[in-house]
Amino acid sequence: MKKFTLLALLLSFTLSTAQAKQKQTTQSEAKQEIIKTGYNFGPLPAVAFDADKGFQLGALLNIYDFGDGSTYPNTRQQWYLEASFFTKGSQLYVISYDNRFLIPGVRWSSSLTITNEKAMDFYGYNGYMSYYDHEMVAAGKDKGNKDMYIYTPKYRINRLALLFKSDFVGNIWNKKFFWEAGYHLSYFKQGAINREKINKNKEEHKMFPDSEKTLYEQYREWGLISDKEANGGLNSTLRLGLLFDTRDKEGAPSRGIWAEAHVTLAPKWLGTTNPYYRYSATFRHYVPIVKNDILTFAYRLNYEGCFGNSTPYYITPYMTTMGAQYDRDGMGGYRTVRGIMRNRVQGLDMATYTAELRWRFVNFTLWKQNIAFGLNLFSDGAYVTRGFDMTFKGEEKYRAEYEEYMAKGQKHDLPHITAGAGLRFIMNQNFIVAFEYGLPVGKLRQQDGKGAFYINTGYLF
Repeated sequence: MKKFTLLALLLSFTLSTAQAKQKQTTQSEAKQEIIKTGYNFGPLPAVAFDADKGFQLGALLNIYDFGDGSTYPNTRQQWYLEASFFTKGSQLYVISYDNRFLIPGVRWSSSLTITNEKAMDFYGYNGYMSYYDHEMVAAGKDKGNKDMYIYTPKYRINRLALLFKSDFVGNIWNKKFFWEAGYHLSYFKQGAINREKINKNKEEHKMFPDSEKTLYEQYREWGLISDKEANGGLNSTLRLGLLFDTRDKEGAPSRGIWAEAHVTLAPKWLGTTNPYYRYSATFRHYVPIVKNDILTFAYRLNYEGCFGNSTPYYITPYMTTMGAQYDRDGMGGYRTVRGIMRNRVQGLDMATYTAELRWRFVNFTLWKQNIAFGLNLFSDGAYVTRGFDMTFKGEEKYRAEYEEYMAKGQKHDLPHITAGAGLRFIMNQNFIVAFEYGLPVGKLRQQDGKGAFYINTGYLF
């Protein structure tokens, strides 16, 4: 794994100067950094690992346009292309574009994301109210236990997701306060796992049996997932928001505030299969402790909620974003709450936090590139503040099974807390490779998994 990563970085270094020009500037304390100009290419084999998805094999390409260098370390425009396959059955395709100059005074961002997952995590609603049988999962993974089949598929579903967006951001005041508006179109096709594919190449005694229902299938029988939204649907939405941004730079900020508030409108007349209305608010703050990017304390507070008492269950795992980023799903997982299982926290209203201490312990130039390495310590958390209605609505013959399941869970959700650390490689303030490990803490930590290791790109925020 390490060999693949090092080879990838060396390849990126070599090719990134293909069409770039450089000039030098002297900063405070006589530290020199190359001001990038022109186009900068960052191809990289997508060889990585995510505990929720498995090993990743594929390729990605970052293309940065710094123009005459006056905007560095921010870009004038940039492209991101990725095609990846994961050993746990997922596929990911991304095309995104971000432009600051095509429309005078307006930043335009657009992206198309396709994910095809044969075994996506589904742990039920309302966090700890939905019981996760970690003992059965552990027994199923024990290769020496020939009496217990693999149990992980109990908490899996099949999902195809297509997401397209086009967002516009314009200045209101002093290039710090902005309006946001965008159109987002998405399509979800979800359902029970394909048992034949799940059991492929497994020993007979380890195959997930037809007699064992998945949690998704049980939720259907209990009426917790309605017929009208069980298989997904089309979402045609408008998003409106306000943005306050005083960051010193975007890729790896060390000071400033980045705060947003959004509403998402998905009415029936716009083409949405299951109408809904949601809101979100995110506050991010970067506090320099030691100047020149050496030591920074950063934190993020996020709240995702809905107007009314219902939202399609396939919408709630997403953390709302606008602009250059696309929506991140899986409350739990690398992009949201590191260290707990993906999609572990799912409710109508949810609060999350991230607190992170970032130490950039070395900076240097190599092959006309600005290189840095950093360490970070973090704690993430999530909590369902308003849950789905989990009242039994199924046929009476399923009630006993439902009551047994509900008796194992908590009466309401409690905070899901993790702690962890990571290492980052940073090139030209924008291209960032991250290695991180997060671990659940607290008395209910086994309900959130055994921790997770990630190799990915960028900072969370």
